[in-house]
Amino acid sequence: MGINFLSEAESLREKLTEIRKEFHRIPEIGDNEFHTAELIEHYLDMAGISHRRVISTGIIAKVEGNLPGKNCAVRSDIDALPITENTGCDFASQNPGMMHACGHDVHITGALGAAMILQSHRDELPGTVTFLFQPNEEGDGGAKRMIEAGCLDGVSAVFGCHVDPALKVGHVGIKYGDFYAASATWELTVIGKSSHGAMRDKGIDSIEAASHIVPEILRIPGGVVSAGKFHAGTANNILAGKAELAGIIRTYGLEKRSAMCKELERVSADVAKRFGAKSQCVITDSCAGIVNNNDKLTALCEHSARETFGNERVDIITKPLFISEDFGNYIMAKTGCFYHVGAESEYPLHSDKFLPPPDTIIAASAMHSSTAYNYNKTGDND
Repeated sequence: MGINFLSEAESLREKLTEIRKEFHRIPEIGDNEFHTAELIEHYLDMAGISHRRVISTGIIAKVEGNLPGKNCAVRSDIDALPITENTGCDFASQNPGMMHACGHDVHITGALGAAMILQSHRDELPGTVTFLFQPNEEGDGGAKRMIEAGCLDGVSAVFGCHVDPALKVGHVGIKYGDFYAASATWELTVIGKSSHGAMRDKGIDSIEAASHIVPEILRIPGGVVSAGKFHAGTANNILAGKAELAGIIRTYGLEKRSAMCKELERVSADVAKRFGAKSQCVITDSCAGIVNNNDKLTALCEHSARETFGNERVDIITKPLFISEDFGNYIMAKTGCFYHVGAESEYPLHSDKFLPPPDTIIAASAMHSSTAYNYNKTGDND
């Protein structure tokens, strides 16, 4: 008989629930996850799993199987968000102004749970499973720096998951092909000319120009443009000489992203010129590429999910998301598949009240361990 990964995860329920609470209490912002990293290392040591620290707060851990097989990786992000928690739970954040509002505490615990399960079955495990605990997914994207630090050396495929408040608890969501979008952040400075508010003809109103730029760039086709910041002016009776805006572009594919970036620069310059102003635009790539799941590896994940949870708990996701995820860097560097784990909630990701239930941890642990085992056994990534 094979390994019953769901039963193995269930046997760790009490332990994993308490571990998750520990991580939830100590959320840390990207590249400052020092306590988080130390706690991850502590539990890896407790399980006898070898590991090493990279890029300050990143961790690469390896579970070495005793049977021949491939080497896949399971990735977890470990950073939190600058949000004040409002869940009211008894294990709420103890770090003011910081919260695991995107479920990364569950991601960490799910990966640790899978590592513990596979470590306890090394005699039956083919190959090696590398666990990547990555910092700063929410910020500048730690994936690229993890790759540069050698986290994918010897790895042929990468798997990962995200909690999904739209998916029933205990369910797994599988998406073939395009799943998450590529993104780029933009910062726009509109330069006018300051003057007395009663003498508009003597100045160039940067607020007026910028206010006309926003609706024009939001209509750029090919993806989604969002404006998240708009700052201008120093007093109510002074015409603002400068306005600063910032936002993000999301699209499927790097070519489309490049085209949208160029169009944003053109449109903002043209509109500013109509008002006698100038625009300066700085665009920075954030997530290097879309999360585009490999079809064969997605089929392997679907098989693993059905085998582990039963057909009734596997949902095929049909529409891609405009959310961005730097997991796309791993897929671009190697190949892989990203899936969802149900965390049904009336509150969305990044809400100050979002709190995935314990069953989400069990599902993530079972799905990761089942998928990694099946991949290393079959090596199906052609």
